[in-house]
Amino acid sequence: MTELGERLRQEREAKGLGLNELQDITKIQKRYLVGIEEGNYAMMPGKFYVRAFIKQYAEALGLDPDEIFEQYKEDIPSTYNDDLPEQLSRVQSRKSMSPSSSKVLDLLPKILIGVFVIGAIVLVWYWMVQSAGDDKKDLEGEGNNPVNIEEPKVVDENTDDAAGESEGENSDATPDETEDEVEEPVEEPAQELAFTENNGSSTVYELKNTDAFELKVVSTGSTWVSVKNSAGKSFFEKTLQKEDSETLDFTNETEAVIRVGNVPATEIYINGEKLEYSFTESELTRPQNITIRYTKSE
Repeated sequence: MTELGERLRQEREAKGLGLNELQDITKIQKRYLVGIEEGNYAMMPGKFYVRAFIKQYAEALGLDPDEIFEQYKEDIPSTYNDDLPEQLSRVQSRKSMSPSSSKVLDLLPKILIGVFVIGAIVLVWYWMVQSAGDDKKDLEGEGNNPVNIEEPKVVDENTDDAAGESEGENSDATPDETEDEVEEPVEEPAQELAFTENNGSSTVYELKNTDAFELKVVSTGSTWVSVKNSAGKSFFEKTLQKEDSETLDFTNETEAVIRVGNVPATEIYINGEKLEYSFTESELTRPQNITIRYTKSE
């Protein structure tokens, strides 16, 4: 028996512990405990376990393992003196895990699931906000690739013919007849631009008593404007910035259909006459369809 083995045996007996009781405390088989007390390390399951078993034996008796190893290092073969990881001590491992730590580990999966659910809710909310913003932009500016088609102005042949005939007649007339015509000119009826109906998002106007239909759109801010004829042919479609304008000749058309994205920032002129809108304040905040039906003078 070595001095280390004798010391451990005496400490065990002083505490009134038998080998069977010590076996229950350390979970080391009784025959290995006997081998430690007798210094018979060859019977151990492997060289790796010698130092670990001695450490557990000392801890079970309330002794300091490091002090034991230093005091009796001559009794422990040098081949067994390598330091062992702390977790090899079964007694120590049972003390390191507190009840509170165990509860935290049990709650960890629930916490991770909660974080995942909250993240999914935030993602869905962000997607809904983005979709709502895109829809609003589409209402204010339809058609990101506008097509601007300008039709060449058509010269009214009837007007030229009438002018030519008038000149011919004047050349044949006597000086007295010419003077009489100048003194008593024939007054032509004034242009008539009248509101006819409104259903909330569409307004209709009638244009009469004129041989020309010149449409001019002026922007006082940023606005999207589309102009088509009665057949759906597009004459103009783009976003106008402040002080931009567009003039179109609809003399040979029967109808002009104008869609305006920002009504307060859009002015419409017909043959130089400004169109007075017939909208309520709430309707001015929404895109509107404005139709001008043209009836050419006889």
